Amino acid sequence: MAQDTASVKISLTVKKDTHSMKLLTKTMVYFLLIMLPVFTAGAFYLYATFNKEIKHETDEELVNDKLQWMRYLDTATINNPVFAINTPEFNLQPTDKPVQTKHKLKGVSIYQEPEDTYAPFRQLTQVIAVNNKNYQLTLRKSLIEKDDLIKNIIHVMLAAFGGLFLFVLLSNWLISKSIWKPFYASLDKIQRLQLNKLENTVFDHTATHEFNQLNAALNNMTTRIHQDYTNIKELTEDAAHEMQTPLAIAQSKLELLLQDDSLSETQLKGILTSYDELQRLSRLNHNLLLLAKIENQQYPVTDQPDLCTVVEKYLSLFEELIREKELQIHTDMIATAPWPLHPALTDILVSNLLGNAIKYNYPHGNVRIHISAQTFSISNTSELPQIPPDILFQRFKKQHNVYTNSNGLGLAIVKKIADSYQLSIQYSYENGWHTFSAGI
Repeated sequence: MAQDTASVKISLTVKKDTHSMKLLTKTMVYFLLIMLPVFTAGAFYLYATFNKEIKHETDEELVNDKLQWMRYLDTATINNPVFAINTPEFNLQPTDKPVQTKHKLKGVSIYQEPEDTYAPFRQLTQVIAVNNKNYQLTLRKSLIEKDDLIKNIIHVMLAAFGGLFLFVLLSNWLISKSIWKPFYASLDKIQRLQLNKLENTVFDHTATHEFNQLNAALNNMTTRIHQDYTNIKELTEDAAHEMQTPLAIAQSKLELLLQDDSLSETQLKGILTSYDELQRLSRLNHNLLLLAKIENQQYPVTDQPDLCTVVEKYLSLFEELIREKELQIHTDMIATAPWPLHPALTDILVSNLLGNAIKYNYPHGNVRIHISAQTFSISNTSELPQIPPDILFQRFKKQHNVYTNSNGLGLAIVKKIADSYQLSIQYSYENGWHTFSAGI
């Protein structure tokens, strides 16, 4: 029955992955990886274009100056001597080179004595004929102011690109956050979902078609799960309740038969065996019903019982068994230890762990009990080996058959209580000591 109920339990476990990231973060990273190369390429393209255009304009100015100078030199009379002229921006020198029909343009650096630096210039050169004499004509235009202009333009462009980039980035983040808000709202509801509150969980209508489809599917899913949960819960409770009555009747009938003196010894042994099995079946039914109720979260924390008081109570109840085995009980408990558990489940937790520590101990053995505000542990000596981890908390799994009346559900119930109330439960074995530890 409990296993059937477990089949409809919603288990939401989010594994922490150090390599995963939020959807918005991943969107922003991909956006950055795409936009940064685009902006960088755009900046280089604009810089190259501006630089090319400025050089082109400078070359046009040089060609225009050349034409002006050639017109001036053509109007000079034959008797007018042409002197050699040499300035940073204009140079006219006699040469033996042949006349060139086309000028040449290139970039040069010229030493500037006042600043003691080299300045960039754009240079035009051509061999021309003046009064049947060949001259090397050189014209230069300074690029210093134009370089400053380029730098200013680049600064403005970078500021504009940076502002635009931040604006697009922020806008994309705000828009994405707003668009995905319904998704995160639904995710939060799923993470806080509880079986006993499914009927009150509704995933709201949104303005996004895809999210409406998701929420509609979630609404249908929760409705079906709640119906299955309710049906199985009722079936479990009804079956457990109905089984108790015939079990009690059968036990009472067998008790009466055990008091019949006319029965033979063989008959009495058969009846006694049947009686023991019925008791075992009754305990099994009770434990399975208990597991189902714990899984269905039917034990809310209404009060925080004192763990120390519960341990002392069960030490008193098990006093006869302890005395019979002559066990040594060692306790290390604080004055009070209120734990966030249902009182009934606190009793079950303590009785199962303490009962096992006594049952599986050997004569003159030891039991250690430690309780603090955050931890509770019981250690016991035993001749039994370490419990394999793969069967430690499994239902109906028994490491040994020393106690045939055990149904193998005690530790499974302890584990279920711990899981239902977010407690940690651990088992360790060292030097013949078995230790079960629970922590808040």
